[in-house]
Amino acid sequence: MGKALMIQGAGSNVGKSLLVAGLCRAARARGLSVAPFKPQNMSNNAAVTVDGGEIGRAQALQAMACGLEPIVDMNPVLLKPETDVGAQVVVLGKRVATVKARDYAKLKPQLMAPVLESFSRLKASHDLVIVEGAGSPAEVNLRAGDIANMGFAAAADVPVVLAGDIDRGGVIAQMVGTQAVLDPADEALIKGFLINKFRGDVRLFDDGYALIAARTGWQGFGVLPFFAGAARLPAEDALDLPVGTGGEGLRVACLVLSRIANFDDLDPLAQEPGVSLHMVRAGEAIPGDTDLVILPGSKSTRGDLAYLRGQGWDVDLMAHWRRGGRILGICGGYQMLGRWVHDPDGIEGAAGSTEGLGLLDVETVMTGDKSLTRVAARHAATGKAMQGYEIHIGRTDGADRARPFAQVGDAPEGACSADGRVQGSYLHGMFVEDGFRRAYLEAFGVEAGPLSYGRVVEETLDELAAHMDAHLDVDGLLALAR
Repeated sequence: MGKALMIQGAGSNVGKSLLVAGLCRAARARGLSVAPFKPQNMSNNAAVTVDGGEIGRAQALQAMACGLEPIVDMNPVLLKPETDVGAQVVVLGKRVATVKARDYAKLKPQLMAPVLESFSRLKASHDLVIVEGAGSPAEVNLRAGDIANMGFAAAADVPVVLAGDIDRGGVIAQMVGTQAVLDPADEALIKGFLINKFRGDVRLFDDGYALIAARTGWQGFGVLPFFAGAARLPAEDALDLPVGTGGEGLRVACLVLSRIANFDDLDPLAQEPGVSLHMVRAGEAIPGDTDLVILPGSKSTRGDLAYLRGQGWDVDLMAHWRRGGRILGICGGYQMLGRWVHDPDGIEGAAGSTEGLGLLDVETVMTGDKSLTRVAARHAATGKAMQGYEIHIGRTDGADRARPFAQVGDAPEGACSADGRVQGSYLHGMFVEDGFRRAYLEAFGVEAGPLSYGRVVEETLDELAAHMDAHLDVDGLLALAR
């Protein structure tokens, strides 16, 4: 059996996912067979695995850092929020239930067994498994039945390194306070700490670093300066969405829906020098000079239709369309562009129907079965090959399906309006394919740059590993694994 090490955070969004990705790439560079693992993730940004399931986007990136295809064992429990109080529960890549937060506590004890089984399979197949926690172990009110942090670490006997985020301030209190509230048995699992996201002269934190070590008795593994290259990697948390890319060129606006999902679809566009991407957030209007509006994926299509209207974006979209602007809906955004979204069985919430935006002559019916497939397609307008994936419930049909967005084998995919200015597709990840992305942008009169998105991600993972090697005791961290 291989060894394992777990990175937990002294708070949410401290950079655990990036730290694990960097450690995975660094371990791989040392000749180790390494795999990522996150017992429980909460995210609406998911990836379709090679074994036909779905896991958190961060674990897919970490798998890439390891040189592996993502599989469901890397993230056996995935929670996908659908409302403020409820989430879809995905176990081993498949949806098993939708529960309210207070009811999930009753379900958790049943999930430790599949979590440990997935972990054991990974350990049996690799030299090293690097585990990512969720949230913070300091949330001791959630310790009973925990499968994400100390509950898992104790059950699997995995040593823990605690990461703190200095960028938001209060990191000394984060670290010392975490130790103060932990049960002694849990605290004994923590073998060290590190500080993440430092800006400026690292030496200025020498006294603070020494204070944490003295107060906790934990071994310090270094202070990691802020890694600017993180913006070039797929993000999992909607908190990490950029405001915009600035610059000149094709003006693209994307609506930040309340349940926005799989928003890394935009990452390749954001890195194109000829594209100016603006993320339109609550309280903002769609800029009047926008060329293309993107309606992204959503975990709650009918709920986000109501949210979209509440922001007045339906009025903005119609004005944009009347000015001759173009609109692209992806997955949930595609469903919103149609005439109706029907949910007769109440899969997304209360049973019923919601009127769509009416910009495509299609209707969607929500169904219990979920499409989870990797897709090779060909763009109808340019003939360019596309690679993507589908991850959605619902079936969409109507007159505009006679003008498909793409072809998947002999089957039409997506829909286009008669004038071609409104388009919808279920294909996530379409812009990763360099040839298609360039052809798509050229249709707007934009000369795309020489960007090879896949190469950029691989090179950035190498840079991340080198950055961690330069500033942290990576060999010491890996030596903790058992």
